[in-house]
Amino acid sequence: MQTPNSEYTVLARRFRPQTFDEVVGQGMVAQALRNAISSSRVAHAYLFTGARGVGKTSTARILAKSLNCPNVQDGDPCNTCEICLGISAGTDVDVLEIDGASNRGIEDIRSLRANVNVKSMRTRYKVYIIDEVHMLTREAFNALLKTLEEPPPTVKFIFCTTEPNKLPDTILSRCQRFDFGTIDTPNISVRLKQIAEAEGIAVEDAAIELIARRAAGSMRDSQSLFDQLLAFGGDPITPADVHRLFGTADDQRLVEVFEAVISGEKGAALQTLDAALEEGIQLGEVTTQLLDYLRDLMVLAAGAEQVRLSSVSPELRPQLVEQAKRWGLETIVAAMEILSEAKGRMQRVAYGRALAELALVRMSLLQHLHDLSDLIRQVKSGAVNLPATNGTAPTRQPPAANLTSAPPPQKKTDPPPAETLSEAIPALETRPTIDFQTGSEEEIWAEVLTRVPDMVKTNVQRASGIAIIGPNALEISFPKSYHFNLEYCQRREQMSRLEAALEEVVGRKVGITLKLADDPSPATIPDEKKASPTGTKHRIDPENDPLVKKAMTVFNATVVKVEER
Repeated sequence: MQTPNSEYTVLARRFRPQTFDEVVGQGMVAQALRNAISSSRVAHAYLFTGARGVGKTSTARILAKSLNCPNVQDGDPCNTCEICLGISAGTDVDVLEIDGASNRGIEDIRSLRANVNVKSMRTRYKVYIIDEVHMLTREAFNALLKTLEEPPPTVKFIFCTTEPNKLPDTILSRCQRFDFGTIDTPNISVRLKQIAEAEGIAVEDAAIELIARRAAGSMRDSQSLFDQLLAFGGDPITPADVHRLFGTADDQRLVEVFEAVISGEKGAALQTLDAALEEGIQLGEVTTQLLDYLRDLMVLAAGAEQVRLSSVSPELRPQLVEQAKRWGLETIVAAMEILSEAKGRMQRVAYGRALAELALVRMSLLQHLHDLSDLIRQVKSGAVNLPATNGTAPTRQPPAANLTSAPPPQKKTDPPPAETLSEAIPALETRPTIDFQTGSEEEIWAEVLTRVPDMVKTNVQRASGIAIIGPNALEISFPKSYHFNLEYCQRREQMSRLEAALEEVVGRKVGITLKLADDPSPATIPDEKKASPTGTKHRIDPENDPLVKKAMTVFNATVVKVEER
């Protein structure tokens, strides 16, 4: 173990892999490179891709040592000769590591091309390792192309990147590509235990597992977190030390939060979150943990019970299985959407706690989602009868295909039932349809405008005329000066919205045609925001006006007075 006065070196550098076997979790890549070296089938250019901290640059260094080590055995370097030690330390003049982020211009690549033909001083191959190669400019890539395709026989290129999609195809086609996968939690845990033993520090297995889970597949991240923990923790280092350092909640608290949410106990869920925040747990961290917990519930509810958990220890799997069965997959998916939306918004506002608490309350209200789904299925099959009250006969709910269409309401003197299906599920409220016939254009169009998004409504209101031109065709005309509004409404997505709204209003599918009017006359389509022409009056006939009739039915009202406007 290091003494307090010794020079400090971070764990990620001190325990960097020195052989292919030490590169954790990349066995297939290591074996392929060993075989290439042993059979003398080494390519002139390699591309290593993958997430950060999975061993790309370390493998590039090991490959450079294996190519130049005089004592290489089975594709592995000896790590004792002067060449191996120089490459490991980054001081060998024939193995050049270039940072693509800070040496990304065409002049840097021209300098590289000028030095490529200079023979290596003491090694067999001159090796160029370019890290973050996707940061090079387009001009730099173009300058590199010819050299990369036909380099001198003693030059090798190794490119490392986390974003291979940013590389030109001309570069990709000239390289042998190896994709490095993320490292699973058990392999990270094993490596961290080895480091703890080498450092002579006692660390509980549960604490190591927490670090490994938090690293999310990155060995370098796990070593950086572990390094921080070793400087912070006690002897031995416990899971409580990990939670205090990183501001995270322990596994049991996560279980308690979701037990309250699944049971619909909104107050208990909020109190559990409040207690966690009072203890110093960071809001962003616990929100991420809750989202990971929902991911685990989703995996278990989907039947993938062998998939490894990411939010809690394996000992708690039975509790999560039971919660997943109680809540159901549909509810869990809805909860994930609620919490992920809140998590995204929390990063942009100052009232993150309120959003997190709102998400908990909304998730606790999802306990009735199963009842809702069953009711919707019954409505689709036409098996739901509305309750009869005040002496009225039961009403049969129409099938789901006609949920937005219903016969015109009849006059009633009695108030509507106090508890109806439409009150329990507002989304299933029915509206009367309007006959699609000449003379009803204004009435149809006024109702369509209430059913489209505001942006579509704003643009389509610029139209100057509407006409029924066939049994299943509606034509909308725009003045020539509003061709931009016409083009917006002609987009596939907006046309779909307009046609869907029209289908709801008239009860059947009707095509819509948009065109520029020959005469840009004033709009004849009703627009509630536009006043009637000066000097004209519009008198409402309560006996025939459908909106008035509907209001009278809903509110059990009678006409007292009619005013002209």
